[in-house]
Amino acid sequence: MGFLSPWFLAGLAALSLPLWLHLLRRHRSNPLPFSSLMFFERRTQSSIKHRRLHYLLLYALRTALLALLALAFANPYFESARAPAAGGRKLTLLAVDNSFSMRQGDRLERAKRMALAAAARVAPQNRVQVLAFASQVQMVDAVQAIQPTDAQSSYAELARAVRSVAQSARMPVEVHLFSDMQRTSLPSNFADLRLPEGSTLTVHAVADRRLPNFAVENVNAPRRFVDPRKVRIQATVAGYGTDPATRRVSLLLEGKEQASKTVEVPAGGRATVEFLSLEASHGLSRCEIRTDSGDAFPDDDRYYFSVERSEPRRALVVHDDRDARGALYFRTALEAAADAAFSVDAIPAGAAAGVSPEKYAFVVLSDVGRLNAAFEEALGKYVHSGGSLLVALGPGAAPAKRVPVFDEPIGETRYTAEAPETVSWMNPAHPSMSGAVRWDGIRFYRAVKVNPGKAQVAARLSDETPLLLDKRMGEGRVLVFASTFDNISNDFPLHTAFVPFVQQTAQYLSGMEHDQQHFRVGAYLELRAGGPGAAVEVLEPGGKRALSLEESTRAKNLLLASAGFYDVRRPSGRHELVAVNPDRRESDLDLAPREALDLWRKTGEGQAAAAAEGETERKPVTLWWYVLALGAVVAAAESVIGNRHLSEARDA
Repeated sequence: MGFLSPWFLAGLAALSLPLWLHLLRRHRSNPLPFSSLMFFERRTQSSIKHRRLHYLLLYALRTALLALLALAFANPYFESARAPAAGGRKLTLLAVDNSFSMRQGDRLERAKRMALAAAARVAPQNRVQVLAFASQVQMVDAVQAIQPTDAQSSYAELARAVRSVAQSARMPVEVHLFSDMQRTSLPSNFADLRLPEGSTLTVHAVADRRLPNFAVENVNAPRRFVDPRKVRIQATVAGYGTDPATRRVSLLLEGKEQASKTVEVPAGGRATVEFLSLEASHGLSRCEIRTDSGDAFPDDDRYYFSVERSEPRRALVVHDDRDARGALYFRTALEAAADAAFSVDAIPAGAAAGVSPEKYAFVVLSDVGRLNAAFEEALGKYVHSGGSLLVALGPGAAPAKRVPVFDEPIGETRYTAEAPETVSWMNPAHPSMSGAVRWDGIRFYRAVKVNPGKAQVAARLSDETPLLLDKRMGEGRVLVFASTFDNISNDFPLHTAFVPFVQQTAQYLSGMEHDQQHFRVGAYLELRAGGPGAAVEVLEPGGKRALSLEESTRAKNLLLASAGFYDVRRPSGRHELVAVNPDRRESDLDLAPREALDLWRKTGEGQAAAAAEGETERKPVTLWWYVLALGAVVAAAESVIGNRHLSEARDA
């Protein structure tokens, strides 16, 4: 017997109220008429008033009612022995690790054999469920159906799945884990390993010691290049639990060795190798770095990456018929790069009617006042299908009512030669400005105010005029620069920040800034930013289609589940080779500490022992409802008895 809220027992002090009503409050002095006392002898007389309780039954009922109310609020309970949930049945989960590190030797096959042996020992009345887990957890029909993957193992994801299964099963869970028990599979936050209450964890390790292992950890190479003699490729070879060794590192192009070098790898350390040229043919090429590790895990001795050799990509600059100064400054800055990746075609607006923007990496409108309607319509289709447009506004574009393609109204134009504006805020995370020299001291004499609408503002002037706006439209984007690229409306071209801004903006608009060199297995590749549209064709490393016809028109992202090269063809005509590699944390074959595993097992303790043995569970059963019901009966009886005594007193 106990109380869930014992502080309410202090209400028992209210039991003194009936005593006061029935004993102390009964003494009353009623004045009576009497003759003079002047002839009585004065003397001292003791007087004792004997007070007795009256209406004993009513007093008892009132006292009992107050006591029952205090007990009800204190919530009394007693422990009841009940049979465990599901009549003693259990759910047995066989969790088999099929991550990349389980490819070492016959680890996965041994784990599957151990899982089959554990399944044979499960009692007939218990349920069995097979799980295959790496970075994600999947339910499979049979142990033999589990296939190896290239993903990283995550014990946190397994624990989350066990909690979800236990919540839906509503019975004790017994987990059998078959894994190489890598240290890197443990999460940084131990709370993520929490198991549901009433569950047990049994670890079946397929590895008993750490294996030394070499791996190609990372490769840094240009995504695109023009001159093969200016290519610089850096590869890092890492040793995990290894002794000092000399390793041979090779550069392969389309499966053929192009160059090789030797490198000294320190004990448990890293070493870097450089290759300073790559004689690749024009177009996309599959490349990899290999090392002759000679260890027991050769699957991580290669690292995939892709490159594209191309002629300088073409960009179109359309300028005002009477002023080509802005186009000249932009072109000069773009071609000033050491390895110029762009060639610029500059044409006046009057000659743009028959030009197709589809063949250009991006298009620039340099202070153009009026565009040919057919060319503007072609620009709109070009942007919505994945192209990019940069619009610079100046005195030529100011009289127009809206920004071409951007389709937002143009406000007032300010010209302040005596008190020019400066840049008061800029977003350094925007691709046009990341890593560039700050814009301090740049003076803007003329700026055109544009309503941002749904566009992102990347820079503002000191008078809060948006200077750079970025708006996603369909599959493409439009950048608006609220000034010109000449040295009349501003002195921007005279500052060191101008060339980095132009070159980074060109890379951003052409998609080169978004092209990641390589991905990890388990990452997602963005296919489209908007809603359904034209189909995106993707081939997996094995050559099969990664998306169905419906998915190719609707999917926004693609899970990169396998190592190798994904061949991606986008609606805009862009062709990509996406290199995917296993997470190199899987290459560290160090074992998880025994102490961590013991703590993990204890997170499921509590009622696990009683549930496992089929014993009864003790659950608290509250009595407040019964006490409250009894109090209602006592209150009714008190009302009846009280009314009877009141009527007798009235009759008297």
